[in-house]
Amino acid sequence: MTKFRGALIALAVVAFAIGCAKPPQTEIDAAKAALESARTAEAGEYAPEALSAAEDAVAQLDTELKAQEEKFALMRRYENATQLAASATDAANTAAEQAGTEKQRLQQQATDLIAQAKTSITEVGALVDTAPKGKGSAADIAALKADLAAAESSLAEAEAAVAAGKFKDAVAKAESVQQSVTGVRTAVEEATAAKGGRKGT
Repeated sequence: MTKFRGALIALAVVAFAIGCAKPPQTEIDAAKAALESARTAEAGEYAPEALSAAEDAVAQLDTELKAQEEKFALMRRYENATQLAASATDAANTAAEQAGTEKQRLQQQATDLIAQAKTSITEVGALVDTAPKGKGSAADIAALKADLAAAESSLAEAEAAVAAGKFKDAVAKAESVQQSVTGVRTAVEEATAAKGGRKGT
């Protein structure tokens, strides 16, 4: 009877050990879901380093889970996997948060640049209209107006990029527009200065 009772206790201990040595599925699922959310939040575009860290953390979790699965059931321990899952979840959430912050920053930057470019186009358009006209200048003025028209077209593309949530593209286009308009302004100012210099001679 004592031996039988001892055997039952031993079986109970084994069953308990096996029951406890189960992967922390809830934590694992949370880590995988957080990583997917970070990718959906475009962390790969706006927070690539943070996303890479999250992917590495999930990879470490997968490696630990595989290592435990390869062990005899009674030897499996998932304490480390639980910690790794929590770390991976935190890393993925951080990546998503950083992506959101960077997107907001770039959206504001693009909006500001577009507003500045619109003002510049208006100002430089007025300068072109009052640029000195004379022999050989008609073609130059026409070219400057064409440059401004191209800048306006690019600015419309920048606005479309903002509307589509492509804030990096919007910033790049708006900066390019500003550079083009600045070039036209410089050309007009140089032409005006040259015309004035010739009059003074």
